[in-house]
Amino acid sequence: MWLIRAGALPPLLLVAAGGACADEGPRWGVELKRQNTGRGTPEEQTRTTLRFESYATGPFVLVRLDLPFPDAKQDFGGSPFDPRLGDIKLRADPQPLRLGDVPWTPRVELTMPTANPDSLGARKWQLGLGARTSGPLAQQFTYGLLLQQNLAVAGASDAKDINNTKAELEVLDTWASGHSLKFTLKPVVDWVMDGQTGAVAEIEGGRRFANGWRWTLMGGLRAWGPAVAGTYGKRIELTVGHRF
Repeated sequence: MWLIRAGALPPLLLVAAGGACADEGPRWGVELKRQNTGRGTPEEQTRTTLRFESYATGPFVLVRLDLPFPDAKQDFGGSPFDPRLGDIKLRADPQPLRLGDVPWTPRVELTMPTANPDSLGARKWQLGLGARTSGPLAQQFTYGLLLQQNLAVAGASDAKDINNTKAELEVLDTWASGHSLKFTLKPVVDWVMDGQTGAVAEIEGGRRFANGWRWTLMGGLRAWGPAVAGTYGKRIELTVGHRF
């Protein structure tokens, strides 16, 4: 998420589209993310990710391409100088829809089984369909809520099936200095595991700069439940990004 002061833009675009809109703000973004993950499921690994984003493009508020490079050594420390190609992900957020008084931004994600070796990926084509909303809480606080269903739609017949429902509830606090603090709870219901539920909790601090650069540092832990899809035991994540 782009870290700007809440209220500077409509709340929906602040959280769902990262602060870009059709009339003002950056149009492109690039970031480098390093994640060290303990006991991650196949899609939650120790890896480096290169991300490209486009904002306010035609019918979309956000188009994103993630190029993950999981480490060949898949423990918490990993092997950052020995990367492999992971499963590439493409995401598109169409223009918001309003349901009653609540605006929702739809989300479509396509994950492709491009990992090499394929043991570093899910070996499945995955489709994610969801929607996100956000709004003010008090003063500089905002909230965000995401609901998403993920399914395997094709791929290797002997690979583990994918069918899960996830939610993300976050609270973001920002300051005029450009600093921010965010807490996120991410529960997941894994239907392949007979509806078992697990969750991770994350806390993230960051700083934005006037020239379009930003950094964030996040730490996360399992909050409850078994190792269902999309959860992990522990994680530390450092992100450096630029928007222009």
